Amino acid sequence: MPEIKELLQRNRQWAKDQTDRDPEFFARLTKQQKPEYLWIGCSDSRVPANEIVGMAPGELFVHRNIANMVHHTDFNCLSVMQFAVEVLRVKHIIVCGHYGCGGVRAALSHDEFGFVDNWLRTIKEVYIKYQGELDELGEEAQVRRLCELNVIEQAVNLAKTKCVQRAWDNGQELKIHGWIYDIADGIIHDLGVDMHCRDTVPGIFHMKGKRIPR
Repeated sequence: MPEIKELLQRNRQWAKDQTDRDPEFFARLTKQQKPEYLWIGCSDSRVPANEIVGMAPGELFVHRNIANMVHHTDFNCLSVMQFAVEVLRVKHIIVCGHYGCGGVRAALSHDEFGFVDNWLRTIKEVYIKYQGELDELGEEAQVRRLCELNVIEQAVNLAKTKCVQRAWDNGQELKIHGWIYDIADGIIHDLGVDMHCRDTVPGIFHMKGKRIPR
């Protein structure tokens, strides 16, 4: 494990390597960022968002938390999403989980872990929703499948928000995707989530907010 001072040394070497390869690299970064993608992923250190999709700094707007959750009371996530959609005007929001997620595994257990238990509670509700399917699986297969189902449910939660529905109402190009990353081989799998308009959201969640003139 490197010491803190070594991290600073590595930073200086990284900056030098970047400018050696591309003298205008940092000059471009200082200009306004214009990413087309918002990534909502897990905080797991083995899932570095930019790297696994081969994107450079400035190309991906990122929010990460334990188990890639979208809580309607999480002002951090909602603020990131609103900025990405209304200011940066991203075209895609990607919820990306990963197999073997510790948060999902914890939600399946009966152990107490502290404050995170409150955070992970809605994963237990996802389990209840799909209990018939999940209870037919072995332990590891159950964790794996719940990782997928959690991604899908969080993507649906995005589509229920005022921010996303307002963007669709105003004709903004915006799609929501659900992906899952396999740490074992580095491959991302598309879970078939494709939400791009109000029609993909159950009617009870439709908002009647005012349109914002553009």
